[in-house]
Amino acid sequence: MPASPRIALLASNTDSARKALAAMQAAYPHVPPEEADVLVALGGDGFMLQVLHQHGGLGKPVYGMKLGSLGFLMNHQRTDALVERLHAAEPAVLRPLEMLALTESGTSTGSLAYNEVSLLRQTRQAAHVAIDLNGQERLGELICDGVMVSTPAGSSAYNFSANGPILPLGAKLMALTPIAPFRPRRWRGAVLKSGTEVRFRVLDPYKRPVSATADSHEVRDVVEVTIREASERTVTLLFDPEHNLEERILAEQFVS
Repeated sequence: MPASPRIALLASNTDSARKALAAMQAAYPHVPPEEADVLVALGGDGFMLQVLHQHGGLGKPVYGMKLGSLGFLMNHQRTDALVERLHAAEPAVLRPLEMLALTESGTSTGSLAYNEVSLLRQTRQAAHVAIDLNGQERLGELICDGVMVSTPAGSSAYNFSANGPILPLGAKLMALTPIAPFRPRRWRGAVLKSGTEVRFRVLDPYKRPVSATADSHEVRDVVEVTIREASERTVTLLFDPEHNLEERILAEQFVS
């Protein structure tokens, strides 16, 4: 990173984030994201995901500051010493998932997910889903409220709340986790190599409709969803040394 990095300042629409943005803009020169060496995101984890989806293609590192209800992907918010913190920050390279969803109408929708891709039932009736890995059927019928595939960075979020495993950052693994499974009752999911292609087939899409969500992008009435790790897309998050993402993911496994 240059000695005097060009900084783009981005903020969520909350009052606290807008107030912090005004203070940062008064304190530091700033440029549009396309011209920046680093993006500084002011908000919560939801806003960080918005920034990654909107600007991840630029290939610029992102340094987040917590000004939201959740801040697992963020650093502590302070106006002072920003340039020094950026130079001292440790990188965490994330590789998102690619989702391709086929709907009942025959349309195909693609999206990226930095946390997880989840399938959820749309009505009171449980979803019936078959699971293929690398083209081979592994589970002929999962009766459940839903099922998801999570990245290591996202494994401590929705995946963990559904009793999925927390994965170490950089482990080159994905978590496959059912949501409220009814049958098979004892199946609790699987840990997969990051290169695995996961395909969900909705077995009764008209009677038991299912939606698919990649982070916050929802596609309704899906009949088939294919998920794989993105082969050419990465993003880099920056963290203060005392608050790095790898340590936070490790610490989550020892919280009672």
